[in-house]
Amino acid sequence: MEINTSISLLSQIHSMASDFLILRLKERGLPDFSSSHGNILFQLCKNGRMTMGGLARSINRDKSTATVLVRKLESAGLVVALADEADRRSRILCLTEKGTQYTQALEDISRELISTFYKDFSDDERRCFFGFLERIEANFCDRMIAGGHGKKIR
Repeated sequence: MEINTSISLLSQIHSMASDFLILRLKERGLPDFSSSHGNILFQLCKNGRMTMGGLARSINRDKSTATVLVRKLESAGLVVALADEADRRSRILCLTEKGTQYTQALEDISRELISTFYKDFSDDERRCFFGFLERIEANFCDRMIAGGHGKKIR
């Protein structure tokens, strides 16, 4: 095993996990979206109603990118944008019934994905592995901030 191919291996695993999700969605007759769309649905499921700005921050995208992503979900009938009574310039986003059903299917599929990902790992190994991933993420966050990008990831 060549240790310097770690990023390549992570990329391959990411691709395989994405293919896994697309296949499982297709098996259920559900449309597949990008991981950013899935993250939006997850955030709305977890948080309920969110402003576009709050959502953009939670998915680590700028507001204009988040708006484009949300529009696709709106056109699919998964998300609705309502006027914010407190601030007419702002929109409040929430899941539709169809969006809630979609996220429930995603939760089932995600459990299967996690089960596959961690197959034959002990609980201690899972915790250690996740800790290593968090350290790697922190390394990149520190580098991004030190490099003047000023944008902390997550």
